[in-house]
Amino acid sequence: MQNARRFLHQSGGVRLTPQQRSERHLSGSEREEISRGIAAGESGRQSARRLGRSPSTVSREIARNGGRDRYRAASADEAAYARGRRPKQAKLAQRPALRALVEAKLALCWSPDQIAGWLRRQFPGDTAMQISHEAIYLSLYDPRRRQAIDRSLTQRLRSARPMRRPKIARRPTGRGIIRGTAPTRAPTGCFGSTSPRAPTSARSTRPTWTPSLTNSTTVHARHTATALRQRSTLTS
Repeated sequence: MQNARRFLHQSGGVRLTPQQRSERHLSGSEREEISRGIAAGESGRQSARRLGRSPSTVSREIARNGGRDRYRAASADEAAYARGRRPKQAKLAQRPALRALVEAKLALCWSPDQIAGWLRRQFPGDTAMQISHEAIYLSLYDPRRRQAIDRSLTQRLRSARPMRRPKIARRPTGRGIIRGTAPTRAPTGCFGSTSPRAPTSARSTRPTWTPSLTNSTTVHARHTATALRQRSTLTS
């Protein structure tokens, strides 16, 4: 790992792929045609038919850039290019007040889903003070968003993992599981997970459990003992 970091530092890091526009997106010339159609009095559906585009695509393009009275092809093209740039700055890095609220709730062992729902209820009409649970997870685990939030707060989540695992890796396969046994130690922490910061005294005083026979196993043992006694009586 150290050799890889040294190589990336000496070579200037990973070279990003130049930004390219997809063919599915409107081009500058198409935006010019939309502007001319508006000036000529065409409807959005007529302009879409002439360009071979969906009417909803043209309608959203006009509404997103000031409407029919204020639409300009050059400014609309520049805005589209700016929206498509990656990576974008995280929302928590742009809004310190929102970041402070999220960090405070994470410190209280709230989950990102609970925080997102609470923000929607507390600030119903203010989108600047709302954030999705996935954006919080990305701020915690995405290396490109290191400055967005205190990443040590991952220890306050239920999993307490320093790295995020993909969903396909979390699917239970049944491998490596001993069935019919009880856990050997009691969980600790905010949500019942083992906390790496738990004191030594707390870890040494955890109660333990031992596996016990189930009812079906006990009944089977009794039947076996009865059968052996009957067989010994007949042979004697």
